Amino acid sequence: MSRYDDEIWELVPDPGPRPPAHIERFVAALAPAGTALDLGCGDGRLSASLRAQDLCLADVSEVALSRAAGRLPAACTLLLEPDAGLPLPDTAFELVLCAETLEHVRDVQLLLSEARRVLVPGGRLAVTTPSHGRATGLDILLRGFEHRFDPLSPHLRFFSARSLEGLLDELGFHLRSQVREEGTLLALATR
Repeated sequence: MSRYDDEIWELVPDPGPRPPAHIERFVAALAPAGTALDLGCGDGRLSASLRAQDLCLADVSEVALSRAAGRLPAACTLLLEPDAGLPLPDTAFELVLCAETLEHVRDVQLLLSEARRVLVPGGRLAVTTPSHGRATGLDILLRGFEHRFDPLSPHLRFFSARSLEGLLDELGFHLRSQVREEGTLLALATR
C-alpha cells in the first residue's frame, strides 16, 4: 500500500471524469480474454471497458482499489506493495492492461518483468502512457523545462515511441502495434 498514492486518490472526485475517449476506445477494442489483470487499475473506470471472463484489479492505492471494487464487484482485487513482485502465480493471465501507469512507477523493469511472468505464452500486454517525443523536446527548447513539467506531478518516467518499443523489446515482449493519439502512446505487445 502507498500512502502517497492514497493521498492523491483522496483528491480525485468519486465518481471522477470519464477517461479520455481515445484511451477508452483502445481498451474497449482489446480482444476478449478469459483472464485479465488491470495492473494499476486506479478507480476502475478503464477496467470496466475490458472484456474478460475473470478480471483481477490491482493497485498500490487502497483508496483507488476500493473505488474499483465498487464499480466492478465481480472482479478480484489485489492491493500491491510498491516496488515489489506481484503476489500472483506464473502464467495466470491472457491479458495484462497497464494504462496510464508506467509513467508513475519507480522500477519499470520489475513491473514489466512481473507482467511478463504472469502472462501466458503468447499473452497480450496493453500499455498506454503519455508520449514525449520530438515535440516535447522542441517545446522544452522554446518555452523551458518548467513550462512542460510540473515539479509536483506524480510522473516519474517519460516515454517516446522509440523508448517504449526498446523497453518492451529488452524485457522480452514483441511489439504488435503502437500508435500515438492525442499525446498518448497506445501499445499492444505479446509475451
